Amino acid sequence: GVAETLLCYRFPNILKEFHQKAPKARLFLRSMNCYDIRNELLDGTLDLGVFYEDVGGFGSNLAVHSLGDCSMTLVASHEIKKICPNFIVPDRTIPIPFIINEKNCIFRQIFEKYLQEKSIILDHTIELWSVPTIKNLVKSDMGISFLPTFVVQEDLNTGELEEIPTAISDKTITAICAHHKNKWISPLMQLFVNLCVSYFEELKNN
Repeated sequence: GVAETLLCYRFPNILKEFHQKAPKARLFLRSMNCYDIRNELLDGTLDLGVFYEDVGGFGSNLAVHSLGDCSMTLVASHEIKKICPNFIVPDRTIPIPFIINEKNCIFRQIFEKYLQEKSIILDHTIELWSVPTIKNLVKSDMGISFLPTFVVQEDLNTGELEEIPTAISDKTITAICAHHKNKWISPLMQLFVNLCVSYFEELKNN
């Protein structure tokens, strides 16, 4: 079970190396919500999960390998940023929508809590399952989104998206690889964990 943002924007290189090292392995991947990953790890449905530890509720039942902290960025197109250049000033109603995943999305929960604390009201929420689709709508002047910076970094570099300042610009979430502590770790599972840890360690060092 893998969080979609990690699966789309961090896993291609990991998967390529895994299949090079274990070409006969059969790897079954599911793009899942982080809460669902946690729950299915706890009940033994999943062998491994790569997601964000911010969902919490692990107790002492999960063995967790930290992969590193991920910064968050509020993004919009150039045209939308002209309407609302920042999300720091409180007590406002802003006539643009928030484009994001379902209600159990960690990013959505963080940003909606921030909006509540700032007494900022947005026009409405457009709820989608696909992160690439969310980004495409934001690029098309449809609204704003709050996503891990690594998901939007290339778009920020090219100018297709722009960052909107917030008072939580230092907010981070932590990516982890986890499994149930009582589950037998096969050599293939251990290989996968090792590749995840080494790949994210390399990212931090570059």
